[in-house]
Amino acid sequence: MAHPALDGTCPIISTNLDVTAASLDAYAPGDGAAWRNLYARWERVRAGLLDGLFTPIPPLTATAKLAWGTRVEGPVRFARFAILPAQRMVMEEFASNEARRMFTGTAMHADLAPSEVLSGFFGYVMCMLGQDFGWPVPEGGAGRLTDALVTRLKSRGGTLQCNAPVDKVIVRNGRAIGVRAAGEEITATRAVLADVDAPRLLLQLVGPEHLSARTLDDLRRFTWDHAVFKVDWNLNAPMPWTAPEARRAGTLHITESVDALVETRAQISLGLAPSRPFMLVGQQSMTDPTRMPHGRETLWAYTHLPREIKGDAAGEIEMPFDHSAAERFADRMQAQLEELAPGFTSLIRGRHIFTPPDLEAHDGNLVGGAIAGGTAQLFQQLVFRPIPGLGRPETQIKGLYLASASAHPGGGVHGACGSNAARAAIFHHRLRGLTRR
Repeated sequence: MAHPALDGTCPIISTNLDVTAASLDAYAPGDGAAWRNLYARWERVRAGLLDGLFTPIPPLTATAKLAWGTRVEGPVRFARFAILPAQRMVMEEFASNEARRMFTGTAMHADLAPSEVLSGFFGYVMCMLGQDFGWPVPEGGAGRLTDALVTRLKSRGGTLQCNAPVDKVIVRNGRAIGVRAAGEEITATRAVLADVDAPRLLLQLVGPEHLSARTLDDLRRFTWDHAVFKVDWNLNAPMPWTAPEARRAGTLHITESVDALVETRAQISLGLAPSRPFMLVGQQSMTDPTRMPHGRETLWAYTHLPREIKGDAAGEIEMPFDHSAAERFADRMQAQLEELAPGFTSLIRGRHIFTPPDLEAHDGNLVGGAIAGGTAQLFQQLVFRPIPGLGRPETQIKGLYLASASAHPGGGVHGACGSNAARAAIFHHRLRGLTRR
């Protein structure tokens, strides 16, 4: 990952620890050592953290591993570190603005503001995953992930039916016994796993008549993450970044400082389209040349918008935020990239915009352009996800399991939500078999 700025600086995260540390030391001697210390902490707590994030709650084994991993500093000190806002965490850990903006920018992959609890921890985990494993991409595009899953399903005797939207989960005597898809009732012999957002699953597919008053009240309080606005570009030549480090990165972050990030998030919280949006940029063709013809380039960028856009922070785009406004906002993003890569605009051969409504139309789970199945803020994580409870994939309806990003641990290309749901369904099926005996 690279984080270029107008002043020519460009801190990076490499999978080589020495390279990352040297990049940060170039801006403030000692920041490299600070990064090494953060990574040494990661090596101690990694097993417990990842097991805790990607296994069902309660993560008993993971908790024991985490407790052992924090024995050097003590669990209380680690807990303080984990709840720090990113804005505070970077002040304590780094001396240079370059290291601070790089770390905080990584935290902004979620819908957390730099001043909010948990944002620092989110940034820490993302940074350390990048340092430890990189941020890999599937060769040939994201669709290869789906292909791999379908191949796995078929190898185990499963079948895939497309173009048959489910419009009802069939519930009898408090148990999900199947679904209605394309007018046909499909019986579930063991369980129903639903990879849809929690409000739609429970309020629409199941129906309020099957839910308790408390569950209905909890769902009323369910909070979505911010909307996403995405632009794809086809280029006639490689992206002409001024910073050479940016040419080697599959992912880039675009913002000038931590203060700029704080301002952007404040504008979003006020319902305004940001005047200088923070952007996550993907040029996966750097690591996967199959995504582009020789000598060409593919590039995408996305940013966050308010779920309800009330105005434009720069005062340049008139409301409502319609197609014309979307084009102008894409121009704004494009202009920021042009500043960091002069000549970029002249290389564009095609541009495609995904507004929040476009994203939802493309995938009904992306409600209002939300890509994470609900906010990543602490009040809707762990045992609070998707509603206060045990933080598990089981629902109020027996035999129905939540397998989407609305479940713990939330959005991300990790498959944990579906894996947790499958484990829970298998466990309860076996338990029912034992009970019958």
